[in-house]
Amino acid sequence: MKNKLLHFLPMIVFLLLTYACASVPLAPSEEEMRIKNMPPPPDKALLYVYRDNLFMGSAVMYHIYIDEQRVGGSLAVNNFLVIALEPGEHRFSYVASHLAPSALSAYLSDNYLPVQVDAGRKYYIKISAQSGPSRSRMVNALPEAFQNAKLIDKSRQPALLQTVQTHDRPALPPAVQHRQTPRSDVDNLPPVVARTHQNHYAIVIGIESYRQKLPQADFAVSDARLVSEYLTKAMGYPEENVITLINDRAALGDFVKYFEKWLPNNVEKDSTVFIYYSGHGAPDPKTGGAYLVPYDGDPSFIAETGYSLKRMYDALGKLPAKEIVVALDSCFSGAGGRSVIAKGARPLVMNLQSNMALSKNMTVLSASSGEQISSTYDEKGHGLFTYFLLKGIKNEDVVKPDGSIKMDDLFGYIKPQVERIARKQYNNEQTPQLIGAKKN
Repeated sequence: MKNKLLHFLPMIVFLLLTYACASVPLAPSEEEMRIKNMPPPPDKALLYVYRDNLFMGSAVMYHIYIDEQRVGGSLAVNNFLVIALEPGEHRFSYVASHLAPSALSAYLSDNYLPVQVDAGRKYYIKISAQSGPSRSRMVNALPEAFQNAKLIDKSRQPALLQTVQTHDRPALPPAVQHRQTPRSDVDNLPPVVARTHQNHYAIVIGIESYRQKLPQADFAVSDARLVSEYLTKAMGYPEENVITLINDRAALGDFVKYFEKWLPNNVEKDSTVFIYYSGHGAPDPKTGGAYLVPYDGDPSFIAETGYSLKRMYDALGKLPAKEIVVALDSCFSGAGGRSVIAKGARPLVMNLQSNMALSKNMTVLSASSGEQISSTYDEKGHGLFTYFLLKGIKNEDVVKPDGSIKMDDLFGYIKPQVERIARKQYNNEQTPQLIGAKKN
């Protein structure tokens, strides 16, 4: 009996494959090749999802979900689809077609792969019936077998190749949605200048849109994403050691979690820590304290909903790291720019240096002095301070072989450049500050 089953096994597999593929409408071959070779649009990412499991669960169809929204058609063996995504973090899931609708919501909330994508790039995910979504991996390129995979017919699947709006970014007004972020010279990454250092850690925060309908902090998200790329691809920070918090992923609870729990659990005595923040700051009119404004922050209740610089510096000061660098592309007076204030309150003159008690291993780079505002550099698509921060890292030989930064050299480059552009193009005084122990 066993030998007979073995004899018929190839036919059984063939029938299963035939059954799985027969009910999936496929695109014409010329369309398929065009989609495989299609360059990504400059303001979107392309995510290719390919199923390459020939034996186990071949007859099972899979539905693909991005941010708990179903996209594309049913994915059978040796089929693929491609999805245009907004830049940012998404949740990728695939669900067996026979899953009961009543169980879908609970399944999606627990079974997903976090996917971070950047505009103008392609990404690939190969899925298998033998592992769930949370164990899938995004890979640099799909195997050679992908060249023979068949594209699901997008004409019958209207969600295919349509943009999926990221769940971590509220929908913007139409005028903003269609404004493309300019590309500049710093958007082209520098060559790798440092080997990977497993003891380097970073928290990178970019908040552009706020829950309280505060003024938008233009370019804060693109600033943060690019800083993360510089850290991981040019400065030797392992990707798993860089936490990037964007928009609603940067709520007050996330600040507490990563500054006060994640860093202490990971940082050791020979570690280097890099903190970057791009978004609004706010003053407390009652105490004169300076606060970072999380996604859910409210300047009218800043002491309750903000994350104070003092609290952040206290948390960082307890770390045993050999070096801590904080870069703030924000301002705190409430006079405009990247700062906000409670309605009816007057802007304050903040003395950022006297109000800070920094540990001897910490250095702070601030975009402006306490009474000034921080400008954006519209033609470059970044904050003015961030643009020259990255330009200095890229062009000025300020990154040491161990991935640390020559802070004096970097600040000596940033300060006159920011002052010149702010005065010349925006009729504004903006003087970056270097606070704390200076490093050679």
